Amino acid sequence: MSEAKLHTGGCHCGKVRYEVTLDLAEPAITCNCSMCGRSGTMLRFVPAEKFKLLSGEDVLTHYRFNSKVIDHQFCSVCGIKSAASTTSSCKPCRPVTLTARAVEPRVSALTLRHGVDARQRVDGPFRDV
Repeated sequence: MSEAKLHTGGCHCGKVRYEVTLDLAEPAITCNCSMCGRSGTMLRFVPAEKFKLLSGEDVLTHYRFNSKVIDHQFCSVCGIKSAASTTSSCKPCRPVTLTARAVEPRVSALTLRHGVDARQRVDGPFRDV
């Protein structure tokens, strides 16, 4: 049985770097929203307290669309979306959404949970995602 461990991750050019505690054996999620569906993004959700941005805040570009609830964060140098966060007023409820393939060590065969409907609200601690 695997367990949550400290990992690093970031963008392609290395300007954006972070640490995150998670279990890489847990499935990533595919999303059908208009942006993730086009980019093929695979996501992992972690509580905000398990994520720490180490560098690159100065090169992050922010993008919000539709209901503007999710703050998509891209490296302005290489264009990689490493993470996103919600604008929920409930800080403990704000998960950080990671691009699963930006976490190191890169996992060549991710377990996926397909069919997550981005148009539906998620129940539980990640209800504002």
